[in-house]
Amino acid sequence: MSILVIAEHDNSELKISTACTVIAAAQCGGSVDVLVMGYQCETVAQAAAGIKGVSRVLLADAPSLQYGLAENAAEQVLAVASAYSHILAPATAFGKGVLPRVAARLDCSQVSEITRVVSQDTFERPIYAGNAIATVQSSDPVKVLTVRTSAFPAADHGGNAIIENITPVQDTGKSVYVSREIDRTGRPDLANAKMIVAGGQGVGSAENFKLLAALADMLGAAIGASRAAVDAGFVKNDLQIGQTGKIVAPELYFAIGISGAIQHVAGIKDAKTIVAINQDPDAPIFLVADYGIVGDLHELLPRLMDELRS
Repeated sequence: MSILVIAEHDNSELKISTACTVIAAAQCGGSVDVLVMGYQCETVAQAAAGIKGVSRVLLADAPSLQYGLAENAAEQVLAVASAYSHILAPATAFGKGVLPRVAARLDCSQVSEITRVVSQDTFERPIYAGNAIATVQSSDPVKVLTVRTSAFPAADHGGNAIIENITPVQDTGKSVYVSREIDRTGRPDLANAKMIVAGGQGVGSAENFKLLAALADMLGAAIGASRAAVDAGFVKNDLQIGQTGKIVAPELYFAIGISGAIQHVAGIKDAKTIVAINQDPDAPIFLVADYGIVGDLHELLPRLMDELRS
């Protein structure tokens, strides 16, 4: 039984989500191959080959695959799919764009956001905003799975897999890359950050988010936000955390001015330590927080930063 993991990368760096997906793939019980699709991405293939537990890296290198367009990526996966019993990808924007297309073409039912591998055909996944766990058994000949990477540790380095060049697919012409805006803040990537400072509607304004940014920079943390803060226009939507945003599992999570709606809590439930700051003593966030402070962020954050400086 062979298992295929779809690598997530930016043509120069392999995302840690791939290493977490390799762990899930290995638990399915077979040899694990990694498919790297991109352009001038040999360094990514070498990084994938260095993941412990990977048997082989398939490298498809072509301009048509440079930007990870879902239509072209799905065709590349389908070109090699017949050799595999399981196909896995991280449950990120990339994986969620590619694998549903693959599953539809294979006439299989995708199992989304798995958090545990029970056996080679049975998996657990959260439902009802994480309030229940469904155990799903797939009878499809090919198991198509997206992996909630916060539920799996990253595989160690130290592997020495072979790299095999494969024929890249032609451009499907169904979508065209136009442009990309990258906000270079120097902060860690939100999805993989060990510390996150997140704000909600209670922060009050985009101007007030500068206080959170100052704390985040002092800690070397990432900035996040609840959906209410994003909808209010305080921050960009790529910082949204929760059921409809990013799922995170940091070592330390500051929830500042966040009420604790169930949709937000679903995205932070795997955080190791949650610190909540809110003016409302009855805010639901205090039910999940390890430490809770009732008070005004304008008073508490400067005091906290003074303590950190000292």
